[in-house]
Amino acid sequence: MKGNPAAGRKSRLVSVLALSVGLGLAGCSDLDNSMFGEPDDSGSVPTASADQSAAPTATPGSMPGTLPPSSGGGGAAPGGGSAPVVAITPVPIEAGSNTGTAVSATIATLRSQVQTLEDHLSASATHLADLRNQGADAAGAYHESKARITTRLQVGTTRGNPELVTEWNNAQSSLDSLAANINALNALSAAVATDSSSAHFALDQIQATYNVSGAVDEDHRQLGVLEDETNQTIVLIDRLLKAAADDTQRQTAYVANERANLTTLASAIKNGELYGADLGSAPIAMASAGGPMSVATLAYAGTPLVVIRFDHPGVDYQQILYAALTQALQSRPNAGFSVVAVAPTRGSAAAVQIAQTSAKNHAQEVLRSMTDMGVPASRLAVASATDPGATSSEVRVFVR
Repeated sequence: MKGNPAAGRKSRLVSVLALSVGLGLAGCSDLDNSMFGEPDDSGSVPTASADQSAAPTATPGSMPGTLPPSSGGGGAAPGGGSAPVVAITPVPIEAGSNTGTAVSATIATLRSQVQTLEDHLSASATHLADLRNQGADAAGAYHESKARITTRLQVGTTRGNPELVTEWNNAQSSLDSLAANINALNALSAAVATDSSSAHFALDQIQATYNVSGAVDEDHRQLGVLEDETNQTIVLIDRLLKAAADDTQRQTAYVANERANLTTLASAIKNGELYGADLGSAPIAMASAGGPMSVATLAYAGTPLVVIRFDHPGVDYQQILYAALTQALQSRPNAGFSVVAVAPTRGSAAAVQIAQTSAKNHAQEVLRSMTDMGVPASRLAVASATDPGATSSEVRVFVR
């Protein structure tokens, strides 16, 4: 006799606690030359020369009751708190009795499959908790190293201080650990996705078994119970999958951002002074590319943001340049910049040619400094020009 599929089914209450996430993530880059400074409110175009340096003008799981708290990765988040875990109560699978029918044997096989999925769910939730603890430890170590570097730079230190270089390398290692953590999260997401597919397949089999002849009422009751348990398991698996995917996306974004910040910090260490935030941070990194500015448009470019006069060796222009860029980006976050090499026209033809070559070399140097400061190369354009009024090679930076 064929029973009603809905008859005798039990409803199960699944307690699912809210998922909270509190990790600070980071990233790294190679040690390189970065140059930054402090903005100034002066009303004149900033210049750097042998005699003066004017200020810039532009504004430029633990499953409660069933799964123990994870101990992987140290078990504590930076700041002394425990790393958040996925709190899930696995669904208890009712044993059921053997009615002696062929359908009862099928139900036993399906029940074993669902129990295996429950075991995978518990293990995956614990693994995610471990990865979060490890990520919390790595993030804490990274920010501690970064804070020590920033503190030393703030009070003043020597150029290329080897102690700070060691701290920078430690910070980079911590970010590498976070990157490895992202890879592990990706692998976990793939495993949970496989379990999700298996759970949906098991649910289809359970529902199809209702139509198999030769079952007794008790078989259909057990099928109803198992169907409810499988549906609840699918909810938990999908929730765990979302948690892993969210962690992966969040950590990937933070690691990429902190890699850019470490590049800026590396340049600050090399120059022995604190600059500020990475100029490549959002929204600058979202800017579109622009073509180089032609010589013909130089006269229409307006007042330069900064003028750097290379009238003696070793012109120290980095602080002025950084301050000008910072103020310009505060005013126009999506601004691009044109770097123009300006050569004087005095002297013989050979002297003019030498001056033009020198100006182009200086422009390339300034361009490298700007990229080291975090300005994306896609926002930079280079051009060259001559100016009868110039007394030495100059590099003029325009906002475009």
